[in-house]
Amino acid sequence: MGRRATLGSRGDRTTPKVATGQTPFSLVFGAEAVIPSEVRVPTHRYGCITEDRNQVEMASSLDTIDELRTSAQIRMASYRQTVAKSYNKNVKVRTLQVGDLVLRKVFQNTKNQQAGKFAYNWEGPYQVESTVGNGAYRLMTMEGQMVPRSWNITHLKKYFT
Repeated sequence: MGRRATLGSRGDRTTPKVATGQTPFSLVFGAEAVIPSEVRVPTHRYGCITEDRNQVEMASSLDTIDELRTSAQIRMASYRQTVAKSYNKNVKVRTLQVGDLVLRKVFQNTKNQQAGKFAYNWEGPYQVESTVGNGAYRLMTMEGQMVPRSWNITHLKKYFT
């Protein structure tokens, strides 16, 4: 079990991430990791390098690591904006007007326990008395009594008579 986790995490550290365009190993240490298979079967990157050349490359990598990290941060911010835009294109904005009739979601602590699975999921109707903030509303019963707290629109749905 431990060996499998180690192999998985090694591959994860040496795979470039979409958000940053870099491997986590290179962002931490400033150089790309050399995997064991490259040591056994020499590749151009590993086989053609000398000790002196390696020292020069490592010094150069350490000098540019801050630039590498800055570019990764910029790319991450751009990636986050792209993901947010993709997510938000499917979001439907719902608003209610003062005076609209709504049903309120029944929660586990207010549900009638005797009704079992056939209990109502929505209760009401209630009338929207005022808008409290971004998506929150004050409700009142049809008799004109105020409901104790404000309710978010995610827990309300419009009631059509």
